[in-house]
Amino acid sequence: MLTSADTDLIRVLADPLRLQIVTLLAEETLCTTHLVEETGARQTNLSNHLRVLREAGIVETEPCGRFTYYKLRADVIASLAGQFAELAESARSAADNKRPCP
Repeated sequence: MLTSADTDLIRVLADPLRLQIVTLLAEETLCTTHLVEETGARQTNLSNHLRVLREAGIVETEPCGRFTYYKLRADVIASLAGQFAELAESARSAADNKRPCP
């Protein structure tokens, strides 16, 4: 069953730019400069979205000299995916269940 924490994650991931960032980070760990180049977003806008992703626990940071790298937390995505997989399985199992109308 989806929890309120799960729905919060879904809201965070529903933003197109944040979803693009997460998709890019699924491929490799990137710094802000790389993300600006890949997304075309302005630095300040991107930083705000990265803060939201970090606060939601979806990404983690890794300092490297004067740069900050961002890495996707696969465990968080896998947990959310597992919740959706359970929901889909429940729907498959209940496909023939029909409550009669009063």
